[in-house]
Amino acid sequence: MKFATETIVVAIAAFLALLGAAFAADDAFRAHAYVLFLVLAITTVVFLRRVETVPSEGSKFSIFGARDTGAYLDNVVRAGVIATVFWGVVGFTVGVLIASQLAWPVLNLEPYLNFGRLRPLHTSAVIFAFGGNGLLATSFYVVQRTCRARLFGGNLAWFVFWGYQLFIVLAATGYVLGITEGREYAEPEWYVDLWLTVVWVAYLVVYLGTIVKRREPHIYVANWFYLSFIVTIAMLHVVNNLSMPVSFLGAKSYSAFSGVQDALTQWWYGHNAVGFFLTAGFLGMMYYFIPKQANRPVYSYRLSIIHFWSLIFLYIWAGPHHLHYTALPDWAQTLGMVFSVMLWMPSWGGMINGLMTLSGAWDKLRTDPIIRMMVIAVAFYGMSTFEGPMMSVKAVNSLSHYTDWTIGHVHSGALGWVGMITFGAVYYLVPRLWERHRLYSLRLVNWHFWLATIGIVIYAASMWVSGIMQGLMWREYDDQGFLVYSFAETVAAMHPYYIMRLLGGVMYLSGSVIMAYNIIQTIRGVERTEIPMGEAALQPAE
Repeated sequence: MKFATETIVVAIAAFLALLGAAFAADDAFRAHAYVLFLVLAITTVVFLRRVETVPSEGSKFSIFGARDTGAYLDNVVRAGVIATVFWGVVGFTVGVLIASQLAWPVLNLEPYLNFGRLRPLHTSAVIFAFGGNGLLATSFYVVQRTCRARLFGGNLAWFVFWGYQLFIVLAATGYVLGITEGREYAEPEWYVDLWLTVVWVAYLVVYLGTIVKRREPHIYVANWFYLSFIVTIAMLHVVNNLSMPVSFLGAKSYSAFSGVQDALTQWWYGHNAVGFFLTAGFLGMMYYFIPKQANRPVYSYRLSIIHFWSLIFLYIWAGPHHLHYTALPDWAQTLGMVFSVMLWMPSWGGMINGLMTLSGAWDKLRTDPIIRMMVIAVAFYGMSTFEGPMMSVKAVNSLSHYTDWTIGHVHSGALGWVGMITFGAVYYLVPRLWERHRLYSLRLVNWHFWLATIGIVIYAASMWVSGIMQGLMWREYDDQGFLVYSFAETVAAMHPYYIMRLLGGVMYLSGSVIMAYNIIQTIRGVERTEIPMGEAALQPAE
């Protein structure tokens, strides 16, 4: 019987999770054991139903079906695309909620829905759930096409996908329930970290195995960026999360680091998560999907290789710039600053390479909103990779650090670069994966583009202004050397800017909801008649 082995394994795991809940050493571990049992029990039921109703050989694919008899394993890519869209809407919704809580603190609902618990939920939902699923889906798609080989390991790719979703659920419920290590990034507890390590190693095996068995002798540069992202994130995750659990059936653990060493480890992890998860992985997207959508070759393949190696070498040293004016040794702070400034050059080399790929195809910006979305993503990448090195300079950092300027910088990169390039890749993939002639509506893509772009600008600009104001108010002294403004006064002054930020977030969320509707309609095969963009009748001049 097909799937019998998988069903038995999952059923046993569900039973062990139930035992873990029964003998848990604390309430936190018990709560997660019940969550795990529920997920595995549902999975067992699904597997049993699939045993009874195995699709016929000639049946068409289902969205999450296991039968994928084409040249490539694309069902897992389809699943990843749907998860990307879903988690994007969820993550942006939580972001709007916590922005509302900053503007109107009465919206903090204790204990589970306060800002302290929802902020890491929002961050992880957008970065690791939305962005992570986007990277999983696109990397599995790109590596198969550029290597002309089916994914290595068969159903191992499905284990990576579903294992990653389980990690997301465990981490998200942990944030809401307060089950974290309590460090700066509020990482999930030790058993969630261990599970992610297993899933990530499987991801590396699938990806590297596909490259090894490739039928194309050349390894396309997008695969270099994807592979560097997978390998480096594995290293960062393992080192940053070294901890010792208090008991095998308890959630509590103690980090292997403390004090300055813990701070440096945290920011070595934090900045390189930006460098390799949010930059290198999405540059893999850029180097594949912009040339494909524009139907043009990469502007300079040599520049792409220089971009790769200089970025990989420089980024790993830049983390200490987050710890200026702290107990970290001054030489380490300066090292981080110098390497951050040096990062400006390779980053802009990649931006120029992405933009110049449109040479001879700039007219597509008028008629193709997907290209427009990808170009604005590269523009935000360029802006963020200039602003970041500038903010790492100690003189600038003394004003910007701990203020909302940093929040504006982070979101211009996350929403502008990561979000927009992912949206463009999703719009490219969906018609091809579901064998549709085109998207349901390019007009809706255009609406999404403008809502997202204007929303980002409102968000980032309000945070730039408020952050600089905040920093100046904090350092304002009177003639006797006393602070002019209390901290409460600086918070009150931020209120109108928090409302503007909320407005920008609502616009960005609205665009993602429009995208979800557009994708659903495309998958359903609904055709919408609309005038092609750029072909409206021109009115004669009076």
